[in-house]
Amino acid sequence: MPSRSLRVAVIGAGAAGLVAARELRREGHAPVVFERTDDVGGTWVYDDADATASRDPLGARRSNLYASLRTNLPRQSMGFLDFPFAAGPDGDPRTFPGHAEVLRYLREFARRFDLHGLVRLETEVVRVSRDANANSSWRVRYSRKLAGSEKREGEEVFDAVVVCNGHYYQPHVADIAGMDAWPGKQLHSNTYRVPEPFRGQVVVVIGCSVSGMDISRDIAGVAKEVHVASRSAPDATCERLPGHHTNLWLHSMHQAGRPC
Repeated sequence: MPSRSLRVAVIGAGAAGLVAARELRREGHAPVVFERTDDVGGTWVYDDADATASRDPLGARRSNLYASLRTNLPRQSMGFLDFPFAAGPDGDPRTFPGHAEVLRYLREFARRFDLHGLVRLETEVVRVSRDANANSSWRVRYSRKLAGSEKREGEEVFDAVVVCNGHYYQPHVADIAGMDAWPGKQLHSNTYRVPEPFRGQVVVVIGCSVSGMDISRDIAGVAKEVHVASRSAPDATCERLPGHHTNLWLHSMHQAGRPC
């Protein structure tokens, strides 16, 4: 047991926040978990809102998951050491399961270790600062959602703060000349959910990392053409990508003023 029990603010109730709270409590501390949404699970809580209808399709959303997303790590390496990521009786048994299976696992983890009582849902931390009256303490200001659109602000003092709010919430949008004036449909992968809105269209996907390739193949099933622009592809690349989609092409990224 620690020589002194600390009151600890944990920001975020995703995978990192949940396990941090459990370990802190195991060591005799008193964690309080602040979660801005209405559920535990962090980025694994799927939000199926239609991004193409949003007034800000390039902006942040509650979740960055798309409907077809599966893990790119085997489940055997994703679980906590003393709580294996095993398939539930009605779950997804695949080695690389879909996102709903990961959320099921995290919810079960929270239930198994009785963590819900530590979590304040719909409570967003808006400021963290040193306590002017005690250099070893932190003041945490938060906004809590009440009935309807009403919110109530509060502030509490903690001995320590653990930041577990992840780094996938805020999308990074490239600064491309002419982007604001282009009249076509635009959205960030953070807001992509399903391919249907792109049926019969010609689509450009900028970037070919994991999400870029996942989404381009998802869209290729309904789109007329999908063109993936990659800055890592050699200059003048223009080739069809392997696979069963004959309408999926890879191109090198071109700088402004250079011919395509």
